[in-house]
Amino acid sequence: MTRSRRTSRTSWYLRAGSLAAVAVLFWLVPPFRVVNLQAAHRQTFDATFNPSAFVEKLWTELLPKSVDRATDAASLLAAIQQSPTAAKTKHARSAGLGDTYYYFVKGDGRVVAMTKDGISLSFDPDGATAQVILETGNIFGNSIRDGTGVLDVSDFPNSQDFNAISSEINRRIEERVLPGLRGKAVVGAVVRFAGCAQITDEKTDLNPLRVIPLTAEVR
Repeated sequence: MTRSRRTSRTSWYLRAGSLAAVAVLFWLVPPFRVVNLQAAHRQTFDATFNPSAFVEKLWTELLPKSVDRATDAASLLAAIQQSPTAAKTKHARSAGLGDTYYYFVKGDGRVVAMTKDGISLSFDPDGATAQVILETGNIFGNSIRDGTGVLDVSDFPNSQDFNAISSEINRRIEERVLPGLRGKAVVGAVVRFAGCAQITDEKTDLNPLRVIPLTAEVR
């Protein structure tokens, strides 16, 4: 073998070795990576989302304005008596694919009974039968978040963030709405309220409507 051929073969081995080393390096430490834009947006949203601050703005701006869109409770109950299906079609909101739906209602009702977990109201001046019960115990669920229609689940890529909104809304109801309602309500008093009722079982949830109060004023 001539010297030039040995040199050429040695050079070829060196080049091949260098290329192999570069390939291994790129495999271990790639110079770039493919990033899912939706996932990246979700990570950024999750890192910056503050449910308490978000709900505070919601509480002071969007939710008060939404009360104007609530259905009169007495009128809704009359419509339900005539046709639950028609009333649901016209007035209810659904947040998902399940059977649960919500009514966003308002009205002036007379207190006919009280317990630690609820204040019963009647719209009949002389009646004693509860047509609406304002929930005054611990508040759970998504009634206000979903029933008012002010939020769209598609705007929140992380379900934990969306659930945290409900928790913050419910906490504000317990801290800012219920104490005044429980402290001032007495049998015979009139309560002006707005809130949401969750309907899961139409046999039990439509009469009376169990409403989580968003606002409540004893008059």
